[in-house]
Amino acid sequence: MRHLLVLKYIEKIARTGSLRSAAEELGITASALNRRILGIEQELGVEIFERHPAGLRPNIAGEILLKYIRDQIADMDRVKSRIADLSGMRAGHINIATTREAVAYFLPALIKRHLAEFPAVTFGVNIYERGEAEISLLDNTNDIAIVFEPIHLREMQTVYTGTQQVFCIMSADHPLAERQSIKIYDCIDFPLLLPKHPEGIRLVLDATAGKIGITLEPALESNSLNLLRLMSQDSEALSFSLAINLRPDLGKDRLISVPLDMGGVHAGNLVAGHLRGRTLPIAAARFLETVNKNLSISFS
Repeated sequence: MRHLLVLKYIEKIARTGSLRSAAEELGITASALNRRILGIEQELGVEIFERHPAGLRPNIAGEILLKYIRDQIADMDRVKSRIADLSGMRAGHINIATTREAVAYFLPALIKRHLAEFPAVTFGVNIYERGEAEISLLDNTNDIAIVFEPIHLREMQTVYTGTQQVFCIMSADHPLAERQSIKIYDCIDFPLLLPKHPEGIRLVLDATAGKIGITLEPALESNSLNLLRLMSQDSEALSFSLAINLRPDLGKDRLISVPLDMGGVHAGNLVAGHLRGRTLPIAAARFLETVNKNLSISFS
């Protein structure tokens, strides 16, 4: 499989945008890596990278080659996974695209259990902004996507789709803490800690407020959901969470969660799937089955 090694070099440079950074990650010298790239360019008869003071960027020829490389790497991973499965090793590598809203608790727990059962399997978890996770499936950068309110569903073959309850997170002694549920208009008299656009949960919150003619005015916006949750401690500020991202031990931080009554607005879908038309490597397909089973049990 030595021919794949040079292809991986090119893919690493494209991903890092830097010859030196790619060489460090690959464990070779920058000069040796540069010679490999020059050799490929000589063989092809064209340059594949544009050289800039800030680094290297694939040109049109490079993008064509990168598509081929990523397809070849994905095919080889699939072959390795199937061979390993036949030999009983249950090995393979799984790349997962997800968003901050899905990654905090559900996914780590699932990966831990899977690693305990199949220690030869390795994982890569890549966090994207809303809409980008599905796109990353197109060039086989990732095998699986687990996202809330995807934008590019046409590219995905979904195996799980389910609605997510939204919860309001607040201090245990907050004036609203005794409620069984709260409405969005109950929240606007308190400082609001909101996810930045384009997070899916922010879209849902804005839609809920918009239905009754309210515009949410955040006291704080952040793309760190952990920061927003912790800012609710010992204050009257309110943050929000999806069920899948709801910390199981909120009480340790003197926080509680109260379901948000959406007032008839669709709460938003969590979706798990893979690139439409692609046959997943066995390791990835098996893990996606586990994702589907656990999401169906936890959020049915």
